[in-house]
Parts: sequence; C-alpha cells; structure tokens
Amino acid sequence: MSTRRTHCLAAIGVGSLLCLGAAPPVHPASWHVVPAGGSIQQAVDRAKPGDTILLPPGTYRGSILVTIPNLTIRGMGSGSVIVPAARTKVPSGNACARAGHGICVMGRAGHRVSGVTVESLTVWGFPRNGISGSETDRMTVRGVLVAKNGQEGISQEKSTRGMLVGNRALANGQAGIFLANIAYGKGGAIDTGGAEISGNQLIGNRMGAVLRRVRDLTLEKNVIEGNCGGVFVVGDQGRPRAGALTVRHNVVNANNKYCSPNDHIPAVQGSGIVLTGVENTLVTHNVVDSNVGTKPMSGGIVLFRSFVGGPSTGNIISDNVALGNRPADLADRDKGPGNTFTGNDCQVSEPRGAC
Repeated sequence: MSTRRTHCLAAIGVGSLLCLGAAPPVHPASWHVVPAGGSIQQAVDRAKPGDTILLPPGTYRGSILVTIPNLTIRGMGSGSVIVPAARTKVPSGNACARAGHGICVMGRAGHRVSGVTVESLTVWGFPRNGISGSETDRMTVRGVLVAKNGQEGISQEKSTRGMLVGNRALANGQAGIFLANIAYGKGGAIDTGGAEISGNQLIGNRMGAVLRRVRDLTLEKNVIEGNCGGVFVVGDQGRPRAGALTVRHNVVNANNKYCSPNDHIPAVQGSGIVLTGVENTLVTHNVVDSNVGTKPMSGGIVLFRSFVGGPSTGNIISDNVALGNRPADLADRDKGPGNTFTGNDCQVSEPRGAC
C-alpha cells in the first residue's frame, strides 16, 4: 500500500508529526506501509529513491536487499521485528538472504548507494550480520536493536560518511558494530569521510566495536560493556595506515567474557580499548573500568603490536579515567615511537610511570 507524503499516515493514525511541515520533495516521495507479516522486499522493489517503507509492529520474515539510494526503512519501535525466513535445505532468495544477513544495503565499486536509512526496528537471529552495508555513502542506522545475529550486529565495509547512532547491539557472535575497509581481505585503510558511531549500547557481544583498517571517524558517547573486548582499533602493514580517528567520551566497563582464540588473534578477555597497528589516534575522556583478564591484550587501555604489521605510532591517550582494570589500567605493550600517555586518572600502568 502506498500514499503520497502529503497524505502520509493519517489513515492509520500514526500521527501527524511525520507529515506536518515537511517541505515538498523535488520528486514526490511515497510511503509504502507493509502489513505485519508482509513482504518488505516486495515494497522495496516497488520503491523509488526518496520513498519510505513503514513497518507497523509485528514479525517480518526474510532478508531485505536495498540497492536504490535515499530509501528509508522505518519501524515503529522495537516491536517491528525482522527475523530469518523459514529454513530450507538450499539457500534461496536474493543475495542478502544467500549471504545470511538480515538487511543489506549494497552498492558496487565506483557507484556507492547513498542516503539509505534504517531506523526504529529490530533485526534478530540471522546467521551472519544483522545489518550489512557495502559500498555505501551516508548510510544511517538509528534506533535499531540488533540481537543474537551470528556475526556482526551492524557492519559497514568500503563505505563512507556512515551514521550509526542510538542503536543497541546485544549478544551478537562477533562485533556489535564493525567498520572495515574490506570485511574479508586486506589493503590500505579507507577514509570514511567522518563516519560517526555515537550513543550506542554494545553489550554481550564478542567485541563491542571493531574499527579495522579505517581512518577519519569518531566513536563517542557509547556504552560498551559485558563483551570479551570493548573497542578494538586495528591496522596492519597496508597503506594508508589505519588510524587518524577519535575515541572519546565512551563508557567501557567490565568487558570480561572469555572468547577463545581464532586464526587472527589469541584469546580475548578483559580488554577495554585496544589499539594495534594504528597511527595518530586520539583516545580521550573515556571511562574505562573493571576490565580484568590474563590474556595478551587484557587491561584498560592497551597499545599492542600488530600481529601482521608494524607498530602503533603517534597515538595520544589523554584525560581518561581508567581504574580497576587488570593487569593494568594503561599498558604500552607495543612500544612504537611517538605514543603518549598524559593526564589520565589511573593506578597501575605498564611500564610504570604512565599514571
């Protein structure tokens, strides 16, 4: 069902706030209201750039593939729930379904899909990523609950100027939020053009937030707790190097789950904020407390030499409150050149003297 924006949702009583005062678009946009349990993909396939897909409370089965720009998929709160389709012996459906993701926003090399928004809904229980963006620009994920997905809660690769704001990522198999140049592969870091990850709750995942081979973004005002590791900023020998980003005003608390080693990293437990193989990153005004473990990267704020590249260089760790972390509140286990620790409130450091 579709109606023009000027008539909007009056017929279903959602309220006039979504209609009143909206400037008329150059190409009049449409609303597509999907009945509870209906096909979101069919509505997406009918939509034009600038349209909105509205999901009333209910359960919607199946993966959704978005390839057109400036589309909004909007639920009406966490009760608008997207779950996998019924299992079949042979994977079927679109590329998103075959990959095992919930919602995919997919451009292609040289043609990023721009301006897509996913907001105010739940994505639950997919084998791989809850929400996956690839080759996107200005993709926004806002007010979404991503829970119990097999890999990442929210993922973006090869993407610029993303906005991941006010989401909850709970008990996902890998990171609650994952940004990378390439999810599976190497190469130099991508300049995200000022991506923003803010106001999210990242709880009970393997990792809270992983920023891998990326540059020029801000991770701020997030609550990150109960994961194996809180924040991992990761680089390698690729050029340009990862880093040149800011981690600030986050609460990183008791990330003390145990995660066994894999082909890439050793076991992780009790890691607050870890920088490994990155440059010129500012970690400031965070509260990092009670991250406790005995693994190589355990501790509050840790610089750790990359397993596949050179040392971390030119990073600034300043004005953080880091207390109750073990074996140390601050740890420089990298010892690359130009890293500085200044103005932090802490008790135990490696080496001594940084507190």
